[in-house]
Amino acid sequence: MSSPDRAGRSPAVSAAAPSAVRSAPVQPDQISTDNASFLKSALASQPEIRPEEVARATALAADPAYPSPAIMKSVAGQILASPDLSEDES
Repeated sequence: MSSPDRAGRSPAVSAAAPSAVRSAPVQPDQISTDNASFLKSALASQPEIRPEEVARATALAADPAYPSPAIMKSVAGQILASPDLSEDES
C-alpha cells in the first residue's frame, strides 16, 4: 500500500542559475502621427455648435429637478472626501 502523501507529487524542480535568461534591449518610447491628418479632418467635419445638444442643455437647465438630489448628494460626498490640495506642503 502506498502512502497517500506521496501520491500525486511532482518531481522536485531544481533552481537553475539565471545565466541563460537574456533581457530584451530597451527601446525608446515612440508615437505615430500617421492618423493625425485623418483625425483632424474628422474633427473639422463636425459642426462647432450642435443644436440638439444646445436644446438638451436648455431643457436640463430649466428643469428644477435636475440634477436629482441623489446626484447632488453623491457629488457633495465626493468633494468632501477629496483631499485638500491647498494644504499640501510642496
